[in-house]
Amino acid sequence: MPDAMAPASPGFAAPSPVERLFNRVFGLLVGLGLGLPHNYLLEVRGRKSGRPYSTPVDVLEHGGRRFLVAGRGETQWVRNARASGQVTLRRGMRREECRLRALSDQEKPAVLKAYLDRFKTTVRRYFPIPAGSPVERFAPVAAGYPVFELLAERATEGHPSSAD
Repeated sequence: MPDAMAPASPGFAAPSPVERLFNRVFGLLVGLGLGLPHNYLLEVRGRKSGRPYSTPVDVLEHGGRRFLVAGRGETQWVRNARASGQVTLRRGMRREECRLRALSDQEKPAVLKAYLDRFKTTVRRYFPIPAGSPVERFAPVAAGYPVFELLAERATEGHPSSAD
């Protein structure tokens, strides 16, 4: 078991080939509107190419606000989202455009704890701290996990071409 007080190494935890396949299939299902209420397809433009990219994510509701947590660290979606400052969340025909606010390391511990406690089955392997740990144990590892608050701008339902 990892040392719970050791700082998380900033970086990226690459998915295995099986996880990549699962993410593709699950992303297709979420894009069709299937999945749990917290599952969304995150769409973001590439910071270099400008092409749209998508990946399935869990949106955390905590304290009346919504957050994206990057359990794998500095992923491509994190880098693209940070560069653009906005993302689109999609679930079936519902699309929601959101601005992002990156949390400071001091703001992250309570959100990281809530994220791990809520989604422990799927994300515990990315944390050196067990679910249910006190919030103070998350401060030393906060820098290794990008966290964004989602600030809704516009939501649409129906065919994507009818959004405007």
